Amino acid sequence: MRRDVYQAIADPTRRQILMSLTRERKKVNDLAEQFDMTRQAVSLHVKFLQECEVIRIEQEGRERYCQLEAQKLTEVADWLEPFRALWNDRLDRMDSLLNELQSKPKRK
Repeated sequence: MRRDVYQAIADPTRRQILMSLTRERKKVNDLAEQFDMTRQAVSLHVKFLQECEVIRIEQEGRERYCQLEAQKLTEVADWLEPFRALWNDRLDRMDSLLNELQSKPKRK
């Protein structure tokens, strides 16, 4: 089954794993310690993220290290861009309205 980046970020646990990997690569066991679930459950999320190509797993001896593949997430950022522009426009208009209201003399 072909998985994509949107499936990767659809689950809160997977999003938390991705956020954890923004700081540094981590062993699967270290990731598992962050969650109130079995190591096996976390491993399934890690495998899912690997299939979505948002993380890479490197084997070093007996340890498996997960590393974020942030470039793949640009697909989400690109998709969100029109919404960001929409909200920036709305916030700019609200800011202008607030400035206008603050500059009006107060009635007594």
